[in-house]
Amino acid sequence: MLAEKLLLNLLITIAPVLFCSALLDHKNKLNNPYLVGILHSIAALACMTFSYANYGFYWDLRYVPVIVAFLYAGRAAGGTVLLTIIIARILMGGDTVLFGIVNSLFTALIPFLMIKKFWNCPPNKRVILTILAGGWSLVVCYLSLRVSRYFEGDLFKLDFNIPDLLLVGLIETISIALAAKLYEGMIERNKMKEEIQRAEKLNTLGELAASIAHEVRNPLTVVKGFLQLMQQQEAGKNYEYLTLVLSELARAESIINDYLNFAKPKFEKIEEFLLTEVLSEVMMLLAPLAAKQGVQLESQLDYAEFILFTDRNQLKQALVNLIKNAIEATPEGGKVTIHNKSDQTSASILISDTGKGMTPEQLSRIGTLFYTTKDKGTGLGTSVSLRIIETMRGKVSYQSEPGLGTIVTMVLPSGRKEELVNI
Repeated sequence: MLAEKLLLNLLITIAPVLFCSALLDHKNKLNNPYLVGILHSIAALACMTFSYANYGFYWDLRYVPVIVAFLYAGRAAGGTVLLTIIIARILMGGDTVLFGIVNSLFTALIPFLMIKKFWNCPPNKRVILTILAGGWSLVVCYLSLRVSRYFEGDLFKLDFNIPDLLLVGLIETISIALAAKLYEGMIERNKMKEEIQRAEKLNTLGELAASIAHEVRNPLTVVKGFLQLMQQQEAGKNYEYLTLVLSELARAESIINDYLNFAKPKFEKIEEFLLTEVLSEVMMLLAPLAAKQGVQLESQLDYAEFILFTDRNQLKQALVNLIKNAIEATPEGGKVTIHNKSDQTSASILISDTGKGMTPEQLSRIGTLFYTTKDKGTGLGTSVSLRIIETMRGKVSYQSEPGLGTIVTMVLPSGRKEELVNI
């Protein structure tokens, strides 16, 4: 009977998650904690309705919805479920009402306190933390049982089956693990949908930007040519003004070229070269900028002969943008380190800095067009760099913590020249 009741409770506890998943398929984002709280409250009430009464207690999985609601939907949702359970337990009555209320409060304490840390963890670790919170609820219930026996004067009386307690622990652990995995799957699916929508928007924007940039660049070239002719004939005060105008035109051209590169990086010259040669050139190019910023720029290069077949200038541009970002994010006295390692199939380039770092929310937006953590900038440089590496069939990943700096890892495949000529 106990196993049947608990298995029914298991199905009840995952029902709200499945319902939320169904809602998520029809809405872009399920962000109403009170709705989630009501769904889990109904599940908790159903568990209490189909509980197994023995040893003076009601045995069910009512605490699973509490834990899951607190961790995955926030304090408002968790508090709704907790309040529902306490009210229902008071209405049920019995000699152990007080123990039931205390159990509920102590069970909710751990997930209530760990919410902030919970969302800073990766998905697999979040599942483990949810299971541990479920284990805490089992410990609370067992201690409550022993305390009740103490007040009855039978502290050492074993009037319950150990297999029954193990069965409760096993099924509750399975239930909470299933609920957590379902929620993580739902979160991952939502992220994938957002990523697909973002990719579609970026492709549309890229095509539009390329078209506009191409049309704007032509008249700018004409204007720049005539201004250069005027500057050659100007010897007065207007010479300085023309110099400034030409400088701003050059900056405008640079931004337009970034748009064109973002839309579709153009690999004009595919050639064979050593990766370390490009890294050394980029280090020499950025050394003055690092010195000006008061940042120590170091390299720990592996001079193994890793050969690339791609556009050397495009790779250099991507490296310059990423390393320049690291230098600008590092305060005076800090350090930026570049090192690489390679095998027969790929090479990794690591750019680490001791800068201000980024939050998980900022990390998730890296590469988004017009997003930047700098006071000045368009965010185009990073977007262009990522598109270049992506076109080279490479990958770029970020690791960062606020106050501890950032590590950018770039992985480039060796490739073959004939594979890349038509990119």
